[in-house]
Amino acid sequence: MGRDSLISWGPKEGKLVLLNRLLELGEEESIFLAEESWQDLLELPVTTEILQVGLDADACIEIKDLGFALHLSGPAELWLLLTDKYSSQKILQDHVGKWASKIIKTVQANDGDFFQALTEYFSNSLAAELFCESCPVKGAPLYVEERIERLMPLLQPMLPKDECILEICCGSGMATQALFRLGQRPISMDSDRCDLCLALKGELLDPKRCFVLDARLLPHILPARSFHTVLGFMVGLIDDFNWPLWRDILLKASSLAKKRILFTVYTQKEAELIAKALGEAGWNGRVIDNRDSRGIYDQWAYLAEMDG
Repeated sequence: MGRDSLISWGPKEGKLVLLNRLLELGEEESIFLAEESWQDLLELPVTTEILQVGLDADACIEIKDLGFALHLSGPAELWLLLTDKYSSQKILQDHVGKWASKIIKTVQANDGDFFQALTEYFSNSLAAELFCESCPVKGAPLYVEERIERLMPLLQPMLPKDECILEICCGSGMATQALFRLGQRPISMDSDRCDLCLALKGELLDPKRCFVLDARLLPHILPARSFHTVLGFMVGLIDDFNWPLWRDILLKASSLAKKRILFTVYTQKEAELIAKALGEAGWNGRVIDNRDSRGIYDQWAYLAEMDG
């Protein structure tokens, strides 16, 4: 994904979801992805099975260099989108010849628009509980106004306007509200699909700009240094036992930042562990004491910029 394409993303107007617009299809057309998650787009379990069994498609839309949408008439009429863009297994190329005579048009999309369209699809499907047998979590997400108000003065001096920001470990989007109030439009992600689902149902996150993924897999989806800033609020709780896991998460996420990183935690020890690991990775940073009398959220932070 080109760095500029991320920075230039803007709000999309109109009723059509992004996949319909990308494929130049009307809003009455049903589009489904073969896979059910970003991780599945890396591993392609359903796509592999589909290609082995075969599909009786009566039309095809080629998305130049990104994938194919196959039109199926039964058992229900729909477009099925296949892509191996994000997988190390490039398995579609061996099947292109089967669909060549059925291609009715070829559309083009940049990597940023394609990513955003897939992200919106997965978010809307998650919020509609399409991938869940039953919803284990009910009610509104946790929302603490005081925390948001405390984060804003911490963030404002270090985040210029119109920054391209990736937020990891966003949870149900509480801390993300501080970024929104400062005029930022982050891409937010978390590995907990239930937390993200609550945020989407509560309209705390933009479905075009949030997704579920293990943060250690981010470099397989997004290119190095494709964001100005990578940040995470209340990462952890980090202890000696789980530190190797968190170290890997923070190093992988930080590789996507080209200017700065910021992580808030609960304790000074956590902040100093992060500082040591990321300092060894080339970041020039400092630990910030952000304690307040409540002593709950974002008490310590690590802020760093890349050397050179």
